[in-house]
Amino acid sequence: MAHTRTIARGGGDPPAPSRGPRRRPPRRTSGMSPKLVPYALLIPGLIVIAALLLYPLFQMVVMSFQKVGLKQIRPKNPVPAEWNDFENYTTVLQSDLFWTSLRNTVVFAVVTGALTLVVGTLVGLLLNRLGRAMSTVVVVGIMAAWAVPPTSQAIIWKWLFDADSGIINWALNLLPDWLSSLVFGRSDWSGQPWLNEPLTIYLVLVMAVLWASFPFVAVSVLAGLKSIPSELYEAARVDGSTGIGTFRKITFPLLKPVFSVLIVLQIIWDFKVFTQLFLIAGGTNMPREAFNLSLWSYIEAFSPPPDMGLGSAIAVVLTVVLLLITFVYVRQIVKAEDVR
Repeated sequence: MAHTRTIARGGGDPPAPSRGPRRRPPRRTSGMSPKLVPYALLIPGLIVIAALLLYPLFQMVVMSFQKVGLKQIRPKNPVPAEWNDFENYTTVLQSDLFWTSLRNTVVFAVVTGALTLVVGTLVGLLLNRLGRAMSTVVVVGIMAAWAVPPTSQAIIWKWLFDADSGIINWALNLLPDWLSSLVFGRSDWSGQPWLNEPLTIYLVLVMAVLWASFPFVAVSVLAGLKSIPSELYEAARVDGSTGIGTFRKITFPLLKPVFSVLIVLQIIWDFKVFTQLFLIAGGTNMPREAFNLSLWSYIEAFSPPPDMGLGSAIAVVLTVVLLLITFVYVRQIVKAEDVR
């Protein structure tokens, strides 16, 4: 009876449950393709880079093939720059100062970069073992040194090694005469001119740059250590691995990407050191044997009589050397990653 009544009322099968209104796919507005949006977002940054970096670099390369002096840069009635082909580069490569400056640049970058990575890594490992509160205090302290401007760094270290009123000479004079004579070969340090000879100038420069550079490496290494799973170290302790063995087998391999970036950055930064050397060594009155490529380029370009064409050629040579070294190192990193 129920079934008959249902048929009589409905006249067939019961209707399917309602699913609501059907949604239409959103219409694509006539605008930029989604694939082009990332490139459009990059345009402002590329414009800034082109204005602040690429255009000055282009101008520097052009000037390196020209004779540019006072007549060409005077504000009233400047004389057009004369093209002299490769004369500036010939002068640079035939100068004795080129090889001296290149040697100073490369040796300083290698020594300072290696010391910075070693000291920064050791400090990073120490920070990883400290408690959270103490680690925060130490990080804030060392980053304060990293944040000091290069001009202030140079003034601080020049004052420390001043011949007449420097703290270093005062502290060395406090040592017992026998100890000072045994270690340094002299007992009286009064008036010691640290900033007059190329070797001692670079000794002070290495300490100044190291003091300001290792905090960045330490914090970067600390960030990398925080990303390593603690289970790996627990397994190493169970296997009886020592501290050095654990670092060699676990920490260093996992931190290789961090070290790769840090090495490239240190090469770039240490090759370009200018402000600290210029101020520590006495500016344009410093010994010519202590020049690096950056300082030699500045001296030629701006010291009277200025020769901006020759200074630009030196800067181009420095840029090419830096790019070649960076390219070779990055290529080795890529090969190692492909093999692995």
